[in-house]
Amino acid sequence: MTLFRILTLLLLLIITGTNANENNKQNLKVSYLKLTVAAPATLSSMVTPPQDSGQQGAVLAVNDANTTGKFVNQQIILTTDILQSAEQITQTLKERYASGHRIFLINADKDALRSLQQWASDKQVLLFNIAATADILRKSWCDKNTLHTALSDSMKTDALAQWLLAKRLTKVLVVHGRFAKDLTIVSAFERSAKRYGLKLIEKKQWDFNADLRRSAAREMPLFTQTAREYDVVFIADAIKDFADYLPYNTYLPRPVIGSAGAQALGWHARIEQWGALQLQNRFNALANRPMNETDFAGYVALRSISSAFLSTKSSQVDTLKEYIQSADFGLGAYLGRKLTYRQWNGQLRMPISILHPTALISQSPQQGILHPTNELDTLGFEKAETGCRFN
Repeated sequence: MTLFRILTLLLLLIITGTNANENNKQNLKVSYLKLTVAAPATLSSMVTPPQDSGQQGAVLAVNDANTTGKFVNQQIILTTDILQSAEQITQTLKERYASGHRIFLINADKDALRSLQQWASDKQVLLFNIAATADILRKSWCDKNTLHTALSDSMKTDALAQWLLAKRLTKVLVVHGRFAKDLTIVSAFERSAKRYGLKLIEKKQWDFNADLRRSAAREMPLFTQTAREYDVVFIADAIKDFADYLPYNTYLPRPVIGSAGAQALGWHARIEQWGALQLQNRFNALANRPMNETDFAGYVALRSISSAFLSTKSSQVDTLKEYIQSADFGLGAYLGRKLTYRQWNGQLRMPISILHPTALISQSPQQGILHPTNELDTLGFEKAETGCRFN
């Protein structure tokens, strides 16, 4: 046999083997759905979140999963839809479901998500909430087909309250905006303050129409003047309308936390421990920007799926969901410990970082905060606090 014929035969064997692998490849369809809404006008024109928040985190996780999947003939196929209304996102979910999709990453507000939950409640699907932080989704709007990788409002306020307790900053002035979301954050912080023994000395609503870019030095000190002293100012300003004008500009020279100053976040560009710098670099190379907490929620959701897909070797949604919520599941996600899901309401357990814009300050749960089973359950709702009963 000539060398040419030998090489031809080897090439045919390689091509045949490759085609056989492609034919035997196990595919898993995942759909990413994002609802875009017009943001309210704010005093600061500098607040412009990336339009692809969440999506890029999911893409990075799919790339990682498919790199590993080449060796076990598995592939995750991600489709993306950007929608302009709640009606469109519901219709698109139905269309994707009809085409064989059973796993969905939802980047939408609580009301849109609730509508999707109601449609999906009697179907074999799995929804990942990667954006909606409202406590009601974890407390009473419960759904056995929904897992939450977005942090809840109460998880964040618990993280901050623990840090304040550790620093003995127990007297708090609360400042909030005029929107409904601001009031829900205040409600969450009031719960956290009661839980950890903080004292709210006064609550003030910011509803001024002044242009703070010119008058912050005059307006904010007067606004934060109180009859009693405070140790810290907590801000509830979900859309960043005025929060960034408060640090270093309060009547008493005190730290600011919440929507500005020291913030509780699921992820930030300044998290570099536990191998996180490697993740940060890979994300920067993909998206040409830093990873934010919505990106991280999308990344963790897809990583949860890919881990279950690899471990169970099944693309059946019930099998994947059962594994993700089982005692066997634990996800390494660059935060120093394994992440798991609460069985009673589907919320991801995870440590929460306390940061200012350029550095990591601390991580909650704080040292000394104890729990009978899992100290991560000191952040957010415990089983007895919710009406959710899935298991």
